[in-house]
Amino acid sequence: MSTATAFHPLSIYESLRREKAQFIPLDPNGKKVTWYCCGPTVYDAGHLGHARNYVSTDILRRIMEYLGYNIEFVMNITDIDDKKIILRARQQHLFKRFRREHPDHTAEHVSRTVAAAYSAYAQKNLPRLPSGLDRSSYESLKVEVYGDILRGGTLSGEGAAGDAEAKIKMHLNTMDLASKAVSAAQQDSASISSDEFFRGTYDILLPYLDAHDGASVPAGDYSIFKALTQHWELQFEKDLKLLNCLPPTRLTRVSEYMAEIVDFVAKIMSKGFAYRTSDGSVYFDSAAFEGAGNQYARLEPGNRNNQQLQADGEGSLSKRNTEKKSEADFALWKASKPGEPSWESPWGGGRPGWHIECSAMASSVLGSRIDIHSGGIDLAFPHHDNELAQSEAYWGADQKESGGSRDQHQWINYFLHMGHLSIKGSKMSKSLKNFTTITDALKPDGGWTSRSLRVVFLLGGWRDPVEITSEVVTAAKSWEGTVDKFFTNVNAYVAADEEAKKTGQIVRQVFGEAERELRAELDAAVLKFDRALYDSFNTPLAMRVMDDVISTTNVYTSKQRSTASLPSIKEVARWISGVVGMLGLDASNAAPDGGNKIGWSRSGSAQGPGSDGSVSRGNSTEFHRDVSKARDRLRSIATNAPAEIKRELLDISDHLRDDVFVNEGIYLDDRDAGQPALLKYIPREELIAARQQRQAELLAQKEKKEAARLEKEKQERDRLEQGKLSPTDMFRTDEFSAWGDDGLPIKDANGEDVAKSRAKKLKKDWERQKKRHDLWLQSSGKN
Repeated sequence: MSTATAFHPLSIYESLRREKAQFIPLDPNGKKVTWYCCGPTVYDAGHLGHARNYVSTDILRRIMEYLGYNIEFVMNITDIDDKKIILRARQQHLFKRFRREHPDHTAEHVSRTVAAAYSAYAQKNLPRLPSGLDRSSYESLKVEVYGDILRGGTLSGEGAAGDAEAKIKMHLNTMDLASKAVSAAQQDSASISSDEFFRGTYDILLPYLDAHDGASVPAGDYSIFKALTQHWELQFEKDLKLLNCLPPTRLTRVSEYMAEIVDFVAKIMSKGFAYRTSDGSVYFDSAAFEGAGNQYARLEPGNRNNQQLQADGEGSLSKRNTEKKSEADFALWKASKPGEPSWESPWGGGRPGWHIECSAMASSVLGSRIDIHSGGIDLAFPHHDNELAQSEAYWGADQKESGGSRDQHQWINYFLHMGHLSIKGSKMSKSLKNFTTITDALKPDGGWTSRSLRVVFLLGGWRDPVEITSEVVTAAKSWEGTVDKFFTNVNAYVAADEEAKKTGQIVRQVFGEAERELRAELDAAVLKFDRALYDSFNTPLAMRVMDDVISTTNVYTSKQRSTASLPSIKEVARWISGVVGMLGLDASNAAPDGGNKIGWSRSGSAQGPGSDGSVSRGNSTEFHRDVSKARDRLRSIATNAPAEIKRELLDISDHLRDDVFVNEGIYLDDRDAGQPALLKYIPREELIAARQQRQAELLAQKEKKEAARLEKEKQERDRLEQGKLSPTDMFRTDEFSAWGDDGLPIKDANGEDVAKSRAKKLKKDWERQKKRHDLWLQSSGKN
């Protein structure tokens, strides 16, 4: 049940309007919300860029449920796709077949094939290199031809390096790996195994084998393609669980909606908004669509003529069709060529275009009008713009009925696009091979937990680009550490009071001025938090609100110390527990109000070991508390003990606190006299690291103090050394020719009287030296 304050209409930044708009669901009761989310194309492991999209979408979905909406959340699985799945599955199938047929990597046929693949890969991907390139030529030409790129330059010689240069480096790396494998096999075949050889030459062999044998793959053998997609769909499901993302209400797979897709295309054709080409393909007619009074490329009109994006949306297996009426037209149905999977249709064997898949599935499940459609910002054009056009053509009036002017059917009411994730200025991309998989990132040594990743996205906002920098990571760790320490402290107070109850002590329940102020701060925080969420899901502000109320509570606890009201502290902690659970930061807590729970999963992982931040550790907790009580008693005895015994008792007490308890993962927080120490359960490695840091700081202070002492002694020795010279001798140099009895100069080197002004200065120098000399005589016992 929602705990949000229903005082404010929800506004959402909507991509079609390009501004915030009040959210009004289609449901007359204003509660049910239909939501279609573009899911993954399952051909490879998901990376952190994908996590950015799915986690941010999950955050928005959770917030809307917190605000009282009932979400029907539909996500698709693209398991038929030119650009990735068909080509990847076919290439892997051919590679496996090649290895089965040629298990010996030193065989002549393998050598010839790899040499040809090597040359073909270089010719296609590294155009500056000459055609017919062999390995020895590559090694000598690589730095000469592409040295500027390797040194961080650009292809044009101007500006900063970008994706084009990153691709060149990726292709060079692929060539390097192949060169290393081939060189090892040629020099000593026993030095490299067959598995190692084919791993090194894998990326150059795939496109070569496909170019020569791709057409031989049977079009009706769907198992070749399903073997790839089913594997990665299951991995995607595991990734969602690792990221603590809520599962979709329902999942749609393209392969299971083929009949609906064919009917969808047929209806668009019947309305006059699509045409068939001679090869059996069907294209959307953008001119007819706009001629009927509709607008194409509504999301990103500036990109409607971007041929690179249009081609990318059509897929890598699509060749330029000269029968297309316009470059803006896109495939609804593609005639399959040999080696490509094929399904029956009125236009012949083929497969769906990428964009029509989502339109048909979303419309089949959610109908003619949908509240929300979401995806990554890179899908806005052409994918979502093409979805809009074909769906509005499907659901709206036909070309003849329109008479060239009609109201455009509103298929999607709110388009939401998640911002990119980049690292060091580069967007994560499988095509550039510059990504970290979700699985690897969330491993114990991967540097991330599902919580820490989600905190970064919450602090960054859902539609803005997020770049992973050291500052971003530091800010996220600081926020997470603040909340974690707060839960640890509160649970320590709770445990101490529960222990006090066992001995018949009454828990303090005061509600004075300080407690009223704290409650007022909490009430204000709840309102600010909800206002932030109603304002287009402003999570950066919501996170600051939580941080601020925690800081206020910590100040209250610090000031009140032993008189702090536990019920007041718990009230704040329960609210924090509830909202972090609602935002998906605690996999063990899904209740938006948090119930009576205080804390979150210690590990920060969506699955895996870790306590909830409370002090319960079974029977060991009682033992720890008994030892702590004994230490409290020891400290009490030390108060009135003789100095020598007191020091020894306090040393034992410090040893228990700093060594024994720390090694158990417990921080003892000593309180005022008469009150037991608080037991705070903190990961052992954190406490040990903190102890080592303190010891290092103490050692540094000691060394600094010792260095200062030695420097002071040196200065004193130097000062005394300066006093060895008697003032009567200090001016007896060639600069003067006559001196008084006290050694002060009377005549300069030319026999002239020393000027009065100079004589005055010399007198002062003489007096200073006399003082030094007297000290030296005194220190050396010669006085």
